[in-house]
Amino acid sequence: MSEDEKFLAILRQSADVDTGVVDAIERLIREAPDHELNHINVLAFAAKNRLDEDSVIAAFLHAARLGLFEMSWNVLCPGCGGVLESGMSLKSVNQSEYSCALCSAGYEPTLDEMVEVTFTVSPRVRKIAAHDPDTLPMNEYMRQIFWSSGVDLPEDFDRLIEEIVLDAVELPPGERAILSLQLPAEFVIVFEPVTHAVQFIDVKGEPTRERQSLSLVLNESHPQNDTLIMRPGPLRISLENRTNRRVLPAVWVAGNELHHMLKQRRPFLTAKRLLTNQTFRDLYRTDTLDVDQRLKITSLTFLFTDLKGSTELYERVGDLVAYDLVREHFRVLNEIVAAEAGAVVKTIGDAVMATFPTPDHAISAALRMREAMRNLNEQRGSEDLLLKIGIHEGPCLAVTLNDRQDYFGQTVNIASRVQGLAVSRSIFATGSVVENAEASQIIRLQGLQPTLQKTALRGINDEFSIYEIP
Repeated sequence: MSEDEKFLAILRQSADVDTGVVDAIERLIREAPDHELNHINVLAFAAKNRLDEDSVIAAFLHAARLGLFEMSWNVLCPGCGGVLESGMSLKSVNQSEYSCALCSAGYEPTLDEMVEVTFTVSPRVRKIAAHDPDTLPMNEYMRQIFWSSGVDLPEDFDRLIEEIVLDAVELPPGERAILSLQLPAEFVIVFEPVTHAVQFIDVKGEPTRERQSLSLVLNESHPQNDTLIMRPGPLRISLENRTNRRVLPAVWVAGNELHHMLKQRRPFLTAKRLLTNQTFRDLYRTDTLDVDQRLKITSLTFLFTDLKGSTELYERVGDLVAYDLVREHFRVLNEIVAAEAGAVVKTIGDAVMATFPTPDHAISAALRMREAMRNLNEQRGSEDLLLKIGIHEGPCLAVTLNDRQDYFGQTVNIASRVQGLAVSRSIFATGSVVENAEASQIIRLQGLQPTLQKTALRGINDEFSIYEIP
């Protein structure tokens, strides 16, 4: 049995892995062209194979843990979709700002849309060209290495590049080259994707027959250059590679074709979504963030639960019975959170703190939790499990606390305080949750009418709009 067959057999035995997803992964490894096995967009893979996204994410996470795939965390430019930096873990995202030379802009990294997670087949399973990116021709380097999996490149990518690129050269370390070309009356960019070096040229004015000249030295620092003004006509570009890698300088026309291509986007697996995925938290519990890392998330939904009267419960039914009840309650809550694309961050006594990528998943989970507790109580013929739930959405920091990936910030504090307002069987949620379009639709389809109240939260200065969902 080959190595990949062993891995696939083990993957099929994993408790939370769909065998249909494993079959699709096996076909991918066996039959797909090389470029489809590098920086795999798992959401696009799920859509193409008509598979459930969360099932696909879980399967790829298990496969990466086994060694079938290597997982990459890529910092993206929101403008052009280029990969600004790539690492094997989220710990590699350690700069306060990332700059994109191509877009001439700097960005503070957030885990919502600026960090993607992709998967590449392991060289132990199948050797592909991208395992040695310095061997890729320019078109494939741009497709597989420079642009992120969220850029939806067209089927006729090679033909389009021929129209956009005026000239290009592959330049080994220490080598020099000269490009001679005709400048059109358009904005032109000399771009090198390995070092991210850029020179902007604004071509305007009367055409000239005199040859214009430009010298560029490519090194690791790639400083930002001022935009040059040139006239339409002949241009000679002298290039020198002072890096220890092959480079791929090319002259691009920054016209409608390029801008249209870069606007074509598709969903991708964000770091935010992965951090709030239960399978990821279970498999990579202690290998996510460094202790001193503080990474921003612009929007995350927090759900807090607590059992009403748990102390009285222990006194009424005894420690052993109460312990079994509380444990069953935790099991049910964990299942519901995972089913709604969320993750349990921690339990505190009889309370649960969970996260969801969007408010609608949290609302759906809360309603399911309440119904599940009602069913458990009916089975026992008692009202022992009365769940209080609070939900809030907003920005936060992803951090490491007590050897666990956790969250910090006012949003977390508010969510906890909102839960403190709840009475038995009630769900309390802030305006940003209930007024979310998808969440409000879920509430409306359940035939529920949230009741608005203005209230102050302990330790919070501002008055809040809080909804009680009956």
